[in-house]
Amino acid sequence: MEIREVFARNLKAARRAKGLSQEELAHRAGLDRTYISSLERSLYNASIDVVDRLASALETEASDLLKRRPEKK
Repeated sequence: MEIREVFARNLKAARRAKGLSQEELAHRAGLDRTYISSLERSLYNASIDVVDRLASALETEASDLLKRRPEKK
């Protein structure tokens, strides 16, 4: 799995765990909702600054959004 896909999966999971909509996360991070949607679908690459903004908005570490986890079989 490519890092962009890892990030997309972790971003979506973290957002859902916080009970946030894409729109609310976008608002907290100062981004557009459609950009969040595109990130979660692995359509765009996020800059390191965007990863940091999203991590802050989710009250987590940027490294958590980039961490590879074992895939479920």
